[in-house]
Amino acid sequence: MLMRTDPFRDFDRFAQQVFGSTGTWSKPAVMPMDAYRAGDEFVVCFDLPGVDPSAIELDVERNVLTVKAERRPLPSGDDVQMQVSERPLGVFSRQLFLGDTLDTEHIDAAYDAGVLTLRIPIAEKAKPRRIAISQAEERKEIKA
Repeated sequence: MLMRTDPFRDFDRFAQQVFGSTGTWSKPAVMPMDAYRAGDEFVVCFDLPGVDPSAIELDVERNVLTVKAERRPLPSGDDVQMQVSERPLGVFSRQLFLGDTLDTEHIDAAYDAGVLTLRIPIAEKAKPRRIAISQAEERKEIKA
């Protein structure tokens, strides 16, 4: 048997059922992420626990990356009696606006242990490069 100690969770769930939105104390369903640069690539990690990899969609249009994921309900049957249902179900989406310095043609996506990891290479034109300096010709003296 499970015991809960949060007295407001039941009120939030009731308010969501009655009003069709989340209550004041509940957190909206989100797709938390971390983003960082590692060497010559930009890495973005999304937390998607309980989402089947086939229910994840990635789209890039211009410089907008859209991540959509659907958490589907657990299989039900005559012998299944739900005791607690707190994990949000449905479709979650998030959009990222990518800079021109990223190579959106070569995005690598991997899903492991409930985390979707995207690796986006830094575009060649944005990488630091050394510029050669040519020596100026010696000044020619002008005779007057």
